[in-house]
Amino acid sequence: MEDRIKINVMNEEKEVKVGTTLLELASQYQSQFKTPIVLAVVDTKLSELNQKIKEPCNVIFLDILNKDGFRTYQRSLSFVMIKAAHDVIGHEEHIKVIVQYSINYGFYCEIEPKRLLKTDTLTKIKERMVELINLGLPFIKETVKTDEAIKIFGNQFMEDKVTLFKYRRVSNVNLYRFDDFYDYFYGYMVPDTSYLKVFELYPYEDGMILQFIDFNDPSKAARFEPDQMLFETLKNATDWGHLMEVDTVGELNDVISQGKMNELIMVQEALMEKKIGRIADHVMKDIKHKKFIFIAGPSSSGKTTFAHRLSIQLRSLGLRPKPISLDNYFVNRDDTPKDEDGNYNFECLEALDVAQFNHDMHQLLKGEVVSMPAFDFISGLRQYKGDTLKLEDNTILVIEGIHGLNPKLSSAIPEENKFKIYISALTQLNIDNHNRVPTTDARLLRRMVRDNQYRGASAIKTLAMWPSVRNGEEQYIFPFQEEADAMFNSSLIYELSVLKQYAEPLLFNVPKGSQEYIEAKRLIKFLDYFLGVSSESIPNNSIIREFIGGSNFR
Repeated sequence: MEDRIKINVMNEEKEVKVGTTLLELASQYQSQFKTPIVLAVVDTKLSELNQKIKEPCNVIFLDILNKDGFRTYQRSLSFVMIKAAHDVIGHEEHIKVIVQYSINYGFYCEIEPKRLLKTDTLTKIKERMVELINLGLPFIKETVKTDEAIKIFGNQFMEDKVTLFKYRRVSNVNLYRFDDFYDYFYGYMVPDTSYLKVFELYPYEDGMILQFIDFNDPSKAARFEPDQMLFETLKNATDWGHLMEVDTVGELNDVISQGKMNELIMVQEALMEKKIGRIADHVMKDIKHKKFIFIAGPSSSGKTTFAHRLSIQLRSLGLRPKPISLDNYFVNRDDTPKDEDGNYNFECLEALDVAQFNHDMHQLLKGEVVSMPAFDFISGLRQYKGDTLKLEDNTILVIEGIHGLNPKLSSAIPEENKFKIYISALTQLNIDNHNRVPTTDARLLRRMVRDNQYRGASAIKTLAMWPSVRNGEEQYIFPFQEEADAMFNSSLIYELSVLKQYAEPLLFNVPKGSQEYIEAKRLIKFLDYFLGVSSESIPNNSIIREFIGGSNFR
């Protein structure tokens, strides 16, 4: 008689045969999802669908629309694209396929040497991808010794992975084989290529865009509308990293192990100061009209430090910058809108007293003296403590807040009087050529460390809040980023090696049974790729100091 066990699947009791795969079980629940089931959560662990059920457990299935499922879909589709490019161009060319960064619901990718990526080549790559997907070929996971993995990737001319594995502290690693082609990925794969039917491949700049599904209509790929300013900012950062010979985590670890980190920190900080100075020079070109500098960006971009450093640059040019935080225009807490869960929504524009802000700014523009508010976060009330402001001839207002680029915020101010800056931490560093570092991960780690340092918040609290924060960014910040007059990248090429020392202990303290445990575990694995470094040599005006402590501006 076959052994059977009782399990809980999607919140219902079920009896299954021992050895049943999650894939077999998923077919019974697919009708509940809009897109293919690609992953499962077994108790508190993400699991691929080919895993067998051997003991009682709780199973929740995830489709492509789930954030972890979407990452699995992105990762698997990237592997198909990489394999197709090698098939089309030929292995004798020793090409590099590089997944650079995320742009407009897709990945921007390049092929080196660049001369090999022509229009007909791109067409053939897409055709080969479709062919591989239609074949339904499995992704096969193989556990090998780390030394063996280094040998495999050396034979495939993937020096980025050879360098990465030099610093791995584990004896075994999991590789994926697709046909006769090996690769390594930070995360899980779908069972086979048939799950990846929805995608597009577009030529763009010197490379191509691998476009993913449209979340509003998962039956088709998202429309490609390039964010040109964002792309150019990312490309400049990537080009600089290439110039410094630090494109990947393995190369950063080389710098650390060779004792060259202090030099890299000084060069990076000098570059950042130079870029802030250029923005100040840009403002000065039309200083007769530009009286309001608006600084906006997503959470943990370093807006506060950037505003202070820009103000110093402006002062060196003879101006008198006056900082204004939009947080001081919060409506009283009892008047704050609430989200669908009944929680205060501090991210929406309506959380600010837009009418009062416009009135005050209009009065300042007329040369009037204005009483300035201060928001008390303890009482939840806006207060007036006698602070006043007047816009003199050489005065310029530096206004910082997440809604700074939204035209509804400053509708009473003529456009000719505004200079708008978008700031974000746009990570240029990748784990290797095929595994990118999401910019959201760097910002999440920044926020986690800062919230613990200055607000006494645990990692679990930051992780629990992050989806709401990200949702607010998608609605209220990202749609306006291309409206900026200047875009500033606050990411530091070395920062994740520094943040590692602060974030790891917090992440290890996330309880195993909590909803946030899976994300904490993922981030722990992510940080394990980095060698850690001390923050001792980081200057006190560095943006990273805003998060780890020791800043001149707090």
